[in-house]
Amino acid sequence: MDFAFSPKVMDLRERLLAFMDEHIYPNEKTYREQQAAAKDRWQPVPIVEQLKPLAREAGLWNLFLPHSEYGAGLTNLEYAPLAEIMGRVQWSSEVFNCSAPDTGNMETLVLYGTEEQKRQWLLPLLEGKIRSAFCMTEPDVASSDATNIATSIRREGDEYVINGRKWWSSGLGDPRCKILIVMGKTDPDNPDKHRQQSMILVPRDTPGVHVQRMLPVFGFDDAPHGHGEVVFDNVRVPASNILLGEGRGFEIAQGRLGPGRVHHCMRTIGLAERALEMTCKRALERHVFGRALAEQGVMIERIANMRILIDQARLLVFHAAWKMDTVGNKEARREIAEIKVAVPNMACQVIDWAVQAFGGAGVTEDFGLAEMWKTARTMRIVDGPDEVHRHQLGRLELRKYRSNQSNI
Repeated sequence: MDFAFSPKVMDLRERLLAFMDEHIYPNEKTYREQQAAAKDRWQPVPIVEQLKPLAREAGLWNLFLPHSEYGAGLTNLEYAPLAEIMGRVQWSSEVFNCSAPDTGNMETLVLYGTEEQKRQWLLPLLEGKIRSAFCMTEPDVASSDATNIATSIRREGDEYVINGRKWWSSGLGDPRCKILIVMGKTDPDNPDKHRQQSMILVPRDTPGVHVQRMLPVFGFDDAPHGHGEVVFDNVRVPASNILLGEGRGFEIAQGRLGPGRVHHCMRTIGLAERALEMTCKRALERHVFGRALAEQGVMIERIANMRILIDQARLLVFHAAWKMDTVGNKEARREIAEIKVAVPNMACQVIDWAVQAFGGAGVTEDFGLAEMWKTARTMRIVDGPDEVHRHQLGRLELRKYRSNQSNI
């Protein structure tokens, strides 16, 4: 088990850090100002679009795709430190065409799409010409158990007819969103509950696709990306739009969500690292009761604990990524579940301490900590809530000690 960065990763990391210093951090204020001045918040932010060609010219484009002719060919472990750097600024991943849900959707198309599906949808996504959404969660069922999904995908001749309601369909607010990956049931009576579901490609402009509203997250609308509630009302698409085949939805989901969880976790670690950096600078600059905050015992202890928590989480993610690379996502399910619980909880605590260090300023939008906490807290639900992952972890641990494994 070796987590040392390869020369290739070291080179990419240095170039990425330089790009962040030169183009991302200096433009954080510009990003906020352009968003605030926009007549339509759901249009792309100009500074992001201006930086994309620079990232592409710098060879920092589509870094996320592992073992692929389309991307940088990095393993999960190699990509992890790069995802962390991009995660330090919440909008920067898009500059490098490495933002969710497009990354997961592109990986899905690479792994499971036909050549025609790749030509029509993957290539424009890789070029950054369009964006996408992933429609899985539903408001009317407990989606933490994905077998509850009720959206119907029914075959009629050479077409599939889709009916249902989805929400938290991230990316749906972006006017460049042109393709949706929708999960629903093609065989609701199949005795194997994990063979009832399928995934299908639905162009955004298909008749019957109705976006009902964009959902705010703790008061943030996340424009121009956004999270939509969408109704599929007798939506008809060609039968050739099915991914991999009927009943393969869970298989696709596992292939998609494993790497995605590493990406989410490493970006979240980047947020936590940024919060620690901001806390240290604040503690050195601010004085209370005649001394700098940095000289207060409670602040010194909190900064130490922040450092410990972040480093623990990073090593845990590196281990999960290494396991995925060496034995596959299925065999690494325990480690993936561990990071999905540990990292967001760590970030919530670290960012909460940062907010406390900033006092009243921490709960404003002036320093970005409120939005950072929102993101970290949401990660405890995204891609499966803590409770589901803990349940899986507990079962896997107990399995070691049961003589009759069929009881688990």
